[in-house]
Amino acid sequence: MRKGITLLSLMLGFSLISFAANDPVVATVNGVQIKQSELDKNYKQNLLVVSNDIVTKGKVLRDMVNRVLGIQRAKQNGLDKDPIVKEKMEDVMYHAQVSKDLEPKLKKIVVTDKDVDTYYTEHPEYRTAHILFRMRATPEKDEEEAAMKQAFKVYDALKTDPSKFPELANKFSQISTAPNGGDIGFQPAMNLAPEYFAAIKGKEVGYITPPVKTQFGLHIVKILAKRNVKDINQELYKKIVYDIKRDEILKAYFKDLREKAKISINTELLK
Repeated sequence: MRKGITLLSLMLGFSLISFAANDPVVATVNGVQIKQSELDKNYKQNLLVVSNDIVTKGKVLRDMVNRVLGIQRAKQNGLDKDPIVKEKMEDVMYHAQVSKDLEPKLKKIVVTDKDVDTYYTEHPEYRTAHILFRMRATPEKDEEEAAMKQAFKVYDALKTDPSKFPELANKFSQISTAPNGGDIGFQPAMNLAPEYFAAIKGKEVGYITPPVKTQFGLHIVKILAKRNVKDINQELYKKIVYDIKRDEILKAYFKDLREKAKISINTELLK
């Protein structure tokens, strides 16, 4: 039995020696070893990146040595315990874990032309112009009342003469598109504030909304045109639909995690 164990030990020893020989140490930096396999991996990755300098193993190794030295210095200065650094490290771990858990499901996402058509039916693309009366996200009462008063004054003027929209936009709108009559061009629904899109959805070209409040302030919106589904950027909308399907997977993933966790929330502080 002892002889068998000795033979096994010898075999393991030869295997370790062989493995070390096949992956020798290229450099040692203050006790930290850089193996041949690590250098080869980084070298191949660097070859895929366009650079002004010729990629050589010597240059790649120098960058690896610099990285080790930088990390060592950071630890010596206690940066690994710095609250800001720890938060960034936790962000990396968070995204890495979610990616690891969900990658198989995300790879199975398929977006068809029918998916795009279904989405676009509910979220058509409008070309709009708007007059913006800016307010803070959480305005004081007098600030909101003043903005509301001015917005409805302009809206009443537009009800009397809709053709004045460009003129009034140029005069009152607090946004860079004001000189162009407030025209922001065609925009996918996802690029618009939810309240903004809800105010124009289903309305005809030429329609002017009453003042609509969003996080940016008060908007008076005019529909200038509506794009047909056959004229949209199909690749863009496939990306939009993909993102929606991905977000549904993420919601289900975190819903499951929350249900399995012990979570206590003070709802009074949410008011």
